[in-house]
Amino acid sequence: MKILIVNAGSSSLKYQLMDMTDESIICKGLCERIGGGGRIVHDPINGEKLKMEIELKDHTQAFHEVVRLLTSGDTKVIEDMQEIDAVGHRIVQGGAIFKKSELVTEQVMADIESLIPLAPLHNHAHMQGIRACREVLGTEIPEVVVFDTSFHSTMPPEAYLFGIPYKYYEKYAIRRYGFHGSSHRYISAKVAEEMGRPIEELKIVTCHIGNGSSLAAVKYGKVIDTTMGLTPLDGFIMGTRSGAVDPSAICYLGEKENMTWSQMAEMLNKESGMLGISELSSDSRDLNDAADAGNERAALTLKMQRYQILKFIGAFVAAMDGVDAIVFTGGIGENSDPLRTVVCGGLKYLGVSINEEVNKIYRKGKGGEISTPESKVKIYVLPTDEEVVIARDTKAIVEGLKK
Repeated sequence: MKILIVNAGSSSLKYQLMDMTDESIICKGLCERIGGGGRIVHDPINGEKLKMEIELKDHTQAFHEVVRLLTSGDTKVIEDMQEIDAVGHRIVQGGAIFKKSELVTEQVMADIESLIPLAPLHNHAHMQGIRACREVLGTEIPEVVVFDTSFHSTMPPEAYLFGIPYKYYEKYAIRRYGFHGSSHRYISAKVAEEMGRPIEELKIVTCHIGNGSSLAAVKYGKVIDTTMGLTPLDGFIMGTRSGAVDPSAICYLGEKENMTWSQMAEMLNKESGMLGISELSSDSRDLNDAADAGNERAALTLKMQRYQILKFIGAFVAAMDGVDAIVFTGGIGENSDPLRTVVCGGLKYLGVSINEEVNKIYRKGKGGEISTPESKVKIYVLPTDEEVVIARDTKAIVEGLKK
């Protein structure tokens, strides 16, 4: 079975074609600057990578180009689109409606659209991706939607409700939803596999740390809490996102600077976090280099990030009444051994001990256990694979149709 995975953004469309016989990648690529120019990077695993500038007026045209690259010329990896058995879409916001992955139907599409107010940029873009696929491929090839929020749907009300009047939860569904669900789901299962134990008997803190970051408390295979909230803005500082801020500080700043709500949202999402504190970069690699060269603001930014991660880990350990394993993943989590050293160094009260030599070599796709044999908590660095989660769910649903 061949499955095409699509992740549509507001001005981008990522894709990956997988052969589910062995879960191998046939091809992957990215269409970007859709609606404002256009650029495609097409990367066949057994071929030569192609980069091209091309006008992409909308997602439909972008998908037409993807089909052309997949099926013709020197970039061809399949004879025609009939070789593709299904398409799997990543959807950021499933709200309280979707607790699992679903086959795309008119009702499912309408429900995803109804959630656009909760994730205006993301869900609107995902719908563009679904419509582009249906317009180009028709409805004969089944499509499946996999939600970032569904893995977090096991959170209890005491974890997902905010301390605002309950009527606003009833009226507008304002609550904590959590994100990066496919990553947290994949990585928690991978930890259990690495430990050789059923996930149903483990307490795990999963740390997805990248330009966007979140932690999750996974108790016996189910999420009981996570750092992101109604949107991916909540939690700890990220590349350009602020993380949690006292709401009064937002009101005060808005009044002082005479900013509109949309301007405030822009500032909190795109001008804050590590970029806002350092006034240098949103990239932790740049900040590490700058801190090593003596830049005090870069050093402060990294200290804030690591302190906040450490604080959330402590809170989640308390919420689960213990922890068996902590795992680092995501671009920063997988590649920043200094971050792992600092965070694990603050967990000695849990009996955490890591092998620094092993910690330093796990990066760029290499991973495994970094805790010492005497450590009371297992510590792992593991590459995540959100695409394979989407592909597996898509395969399972499509195979279910044939029964």
